[in-house]
Formats: sequence, structure tokens, C-alpha cells
Amino acid sequence: MQKIWKSLPARLLVGVILGILVGLVANESVMNVVVTLKQVMGQLITFCVPLIVIGFIAPSITKLGKNASRMLGVALVLAYVSSIGAAFFSMAAGYGLIPHLSIASDVEGLKKLPDVIFQLEIPQIMPVMSALVFSVLLGLGVTWTKSETTEKVLDEFQQIVLSMVTRVVIPVLPFYIATTFCGLAYEGTITKQLPVFLKVILIVMVGHYIWMALLYILAGIYSGEKPLEVLKHYGPAYITAVGTMSSAATLAVALRCAKKSSVLREDMVDFGIPLFANIHLCGSVLTEVFFVMTVSQILYGQMPSVGTMILFCLLLGVFAIGAPGVPGGTVMASLGLITGILLFDDTGTGLMLTIFALQDSFGTACNVTGDGALTLILTGYARRHKIQAEKN
Repeated sequence: MQKIWKSLPARLLVGVILGILVGLVANESVMNVVVTLKQVMGQLITFCVPLIVIGFIAPSITKLGKNASRMLGVALVLAYVSSIGAAFFSMAAGYGLIPHLSIASDVEGLKKLPDVIFQLEIPQIMPVMSALVFSVLLGLGVTWTKSETTEKVLDEFQQIVLSMVTRVVIPVLPFYIATTFCGLAYEGTITKQLPVFLKVILIVMVGHYIWMALLYILAGIYSGEKPLEVLKHYGPAYITAVGTMSSAATLAVALRCAKKSSVLREDMVDFGIPLFANIHLCGSVLTEVFFVMTVSQILYGQMPSVGTMILFCLLLGVFAIGAPGVPGGTVMASLGLITGILLFDDTGTGLMLTIFALQDSFGTACNVTGDGALTLILTGYARRHKIQAEKN
């Protein structure tokens, strides 16, 4: 029982339940405290995002060897194409399925959340996209100059950031989710739409399996190898990802699983798996696209236009590359798109964060398992272009 309680999905579920229960009975004074705590925790989580991007992406690039620039370009294209492909697949499913989910868009009679007691602003050290570009340029610069000292510093910084994620971000997340659901229950939004959310989560999970199957089929065709020889070893990584909701936390297990495959080149595994853990978030992208369409229908009475969704999907693929492989990393990194392009208000973004977090374990598992397919494509690319294996 203690082991179950220590798992993040269990704590998130408890946070959701407690948040709803408190929100149903809370008065305005209690909600003043709740919304203030939510604002502070949200600022803390948002502040950590650029640090996580730098801490994981830059050290990964330094380990690519002499073919860093070329293989990085191929990896970026693969990750982006997979992400936007999943996004457009999800968008098509959204337009086809959401109108049949019996979503009530009438939100009249909802309570208004009280204002925060005090506003605590914790600005990020830099925007997420700046952190992504800085990480890529720094990693390439270290590789080009063969700066061993800086490489060691980046490795140590990665351990610091991982510790920060483990000790700060992940422990705070259940409380943040609890305050969000508390606010939604107080307003009356979540209790009226709970059956819809359960349907949406099941639909998204089916979408994950369809997209993973497509990735592995294409990887097998391109590489000329049997994709099942990779996929059959990924069971432990999938389960670990479901439990941790973090690509970074699953990385060690994913590496072990990939190294068991007889068709993946070892240097491509050492290069591809850590890199894709940071830049390939197809499952999370698929989830976010379907969820933003659902939330838009719930709160605003209609889904975004096709043109708006196409722009959102194309830009989301870019943001997903820079999103950290931690719980909720994709949706946190793309909050600017959600508010700037889809014009979601605070209630919309809060609802997105909560329902995204509820299923994020399965989205992460799709991301991690899909990394094996992209690494198989990299192996085929290296073989076709006669790129020699790096000697460690």
C-alpha cells in the first residue's frame, strides 16, 4: 500500500478527489486561500521549465560525437514530423468525434472564483523557446570545440536539474492539481462534465496505440528490420513511464530496453534514446490537441476553426521539441499557444492542465515507446548513408 501511495499517479488521483471534495463544500474564505496557493505553485512550476530544458537538452547534444550536427538535424526532423503527424491525426479525430460526445456548453450559473490574497510573481530566467535555442547552440558549441570542462559542467547541471524536478516540481504537482480541481468543483464546471472527461481519456489512449503502431510499421519499412524486435523489449519502459509520468525518469529503463534489441545499433541507441526523451513527445501532443478541442467545446461552446487548429498544431510541434520530459511538460511549455492562439482564459488553461495531468502517464508511455521506433529509423539512416559507429 505504501508503494502505491508513493507513485505519482496515485498521489495525483488523491489530489483530484480531495480537491473536488473540498471545492464542493468550501466557502469564499477557503477559496481565497486555495486560489492563492494555486497561483504561487503555478509560478514555481513555470519558473522551473526553462531550467529543465537547458539541463536535459544541452548535455544530450554533447554526447552525439563527430556526427552531432548531421544526426541532430535528422533527429529533429523525425521528432517534429512525428509530433505534427500525431497532432493532425488527433485534430481529425477531434472534429469527427467531439460533436458526438454530448458536451453541454451551457456554463451559466457557475460560481466565480475569488481573487488571490496576494500576487507572487516568479519570472522565468528566459522564455522556453530561448532556453531551447540556447541549449542547442550550447550543446553544438561544446561538441565543435571539444570542451571537456564545459561538458562535465553540463552533466553536473543535468543532475542538479533532475534533483530539482524530483524534489520540487513532482512533489508540488499533486497539490497544484488539487487546487485546480478544487476551483473547478467550486465553480461547478468539473462535476457537470466528468463523464465527458472519462470518455475523452479513453479515446486518447486508443489514439496513442494507433500512432505507436504506425510509427513502428514505418520504421520497419524504412530500416528493413522487424519492428517487433524493438517493441517487444519495451514493456518495462512503458510500465515505468506510466508510473513516473516522466520521460527523464524513465530514461535509464528505456536505454536498457533499447539495448536488448538486436536490430538497433548501439551508438544510435546511446545517441537517440536520450535525445528523443527530450524532443519527441508525440503522445503528449496527440493528447493536448484533442483536449484543447474538448475544453473549447465545453467552456466556449465551439471548437476552434480548422485554420486556427492547423496553426496551433504546426507550432505545437516546435514547442514539443523544447518541452521538458517531465509531468505536464508539453502543456506547460505550450501555454503561450493555448492563450495566444486559442485564446483560452484562466479557467480554460487550468482545465487543460488538470485533465492533461490525469492521463499524462499514458501520454508519456507513448512518447517513450515511440522513441524506439525513431531510433530504428536512425539506425536505418546510418546504415544507408554508411555512417560508421562511434567508438567509446
